Amino acid sequence: MSTSASRSTSAYPSRSGTPHLKDILHLPRIPSVAHVAHQVHDIMKHFKHEKESEAHQIFRQQAGHKPKGIIPETINPDEETVPGIEHPGSTGVIYCSDRAMANGFSYHNAHEWANLGQGAPEVGPIPNGPPRVDSIQVPIGSLEYAPTTGVRALREAVANLYNHMYRQGKASQYTYENVCIVPGGRSGLSRVAAVVGDVYCSYQIPDYTAYDQVLSAFKRLVPVPTALDPKHKYRLDIEQTKRDIRTQGLAVIIASNPRNPTGQVIAGKELKELVSLSRESTTLILDEFYSWYIYHDSEKEFGKSISSAEYIEDVDNDSVVIIDGLTKNWRLPGWRVCWVIGPKNLITALSQSGSFLDGGANHPLQLAAIPLLDPARVMAEKIALQRHFKMKRDHVLKRLRELHLDVDVPPQATFYIWLNLEKLPPPLNNGLTFFEELLKEKTIVIPGIFFDINPAHRRNLFNSPCHHFVRLSFGPPLEELDRGLDAIEKVIKTARKEGTKKFGHNYKKSLDSTHTGDQI
Repeated sequence: MSTSASRSTSAYPSRSGTPHLKDILHLPRIPSVAHVAHQVHDIMKHFKHEKESEAHQIFRQQAGHKPKGIIPETINPDEETVPGIEHPGSTGVIYCSDRAMANGFSYHNAHEWANLGQGAPEVGPIPNGPPRVDSIQVPIGSLEYAPTTGVRALREAVANLYNHMYRQGKASQYTYENVCIVPGGRSGLSRVAAVVGDVYCSYQIPDYTAYDQVLSAFKRLVPVPTALDPKHKYRLDIEQTKRDIRTQGLAVIIASNPRNPTGQVIAGKELKELVSLSRESTTLILDEFYSWYIYHDSEKEFGKSISSAEYIEDVDNDSVVIIDGLTKNWRLPGWRVCWVIGPKNLITALSQSGSFLDGGANHPLQLAAIPLLDPARVMAEKIALQRHFKMKRDHVLKRLRELHLDVDVPPQATFYIWLNLEKLPPPLNNGLTFFEELLKEKTIVIPGIFFDINPAHRRNLFNSPCHHFVRLSFGPPLEELDRGLDAIEKVIKTARKEGTKKFGHNYKKSLDSTHTGDQI
């Protein structure tokens, strides 16, 4: 073969073998210093480690976010200045809210921002929904403490609603003794975690951010992770879970269903098989806060919801713990009225843990909640909610497709979109940097790393399976969603048109700091 022929087959035009620097950088014949600088800058944007990224360094500087397990010390003396106190690390929403406030967000100017981060639905009227509650009665008796298990009438209303929706025709029925009212979902999780003994606890990645803090704070729970595969649509493999129970001695499985943040759902035969594990000496703790947010294809299916309660054989012997409440389904996050449903023996234990953890839910709001659980009203709520949120889901997916941001696994449930950024040019292709750039445009999303349930906090963030994702919420009203999508469009179009040299730096650490004095 001739020399000229050898050159023609080389990936680099200079010659076969070792490439010249100009070939790698695709420099012109007479390169300018500015051109070289820009090319080198672009190469440096291909971050391989969190120490090279300003957004990641800001994250690590937050109290409780330092990597652990690297050196043999129990606390970081620079951040833990109060003896005996250790920061547990913030959940995704809290961290992102703090960062948004450093960029000028406040609850007084919230209307100027697009909050696609907070896991809350819009709270105002929606088409064809029942009227929203705008006032409540406060009887004198409700000024007293409520029982730590909740007002009996509300407990009865919850039990009756679940029997009506999921247990018609079944011999075993819920009663008020199977229900504990709690002041929010996290309180329910904390009460349950406080009564679990020294056991192996299975959890999945990705999943709800608060599980990280629960598994970190309640140290009797020994966390055992399972990474869900996007190629299988983040499906929980029930057969593998059965093997893990036998081989690893799993005593507790905790999971959200429908799934936060992927928007998938375990239903039908798979949910029935999952519930059957509770009859094999394993306790299931199922976070069902999105049980109404199911997006049916058939018109006649609207109004149907999902719950493990449908597949429980004996409400007092099957060890299934259900956590739900008014927060998401009734779109009343500010009320902080939720419940835990399970065997009677669990409820008595939760009464005890509640007495020292939270003291119980708001008494007047418990009373106000009772008529909201009327089955006829609930059916009207579910139908209106499913129609409205399906419309919003489809709208957001359409706009993302127009930006060539195809969602790998579109949501079947919840009001979240698990968006993969890998196809974007770096550094926008990781969740933390994408989040920081959107803050400059008054838009909030949640970086995917917060759904990497990693209680030991040992992992380099760039190695996280959630690193290239963000969670978008289509919970807010449509006009707010469009403001956020406009911001995403602006960032992406700027990157495609002008390159990425303006991205990845100059982030504000506090509201008082300037861009120039705030760089890391």
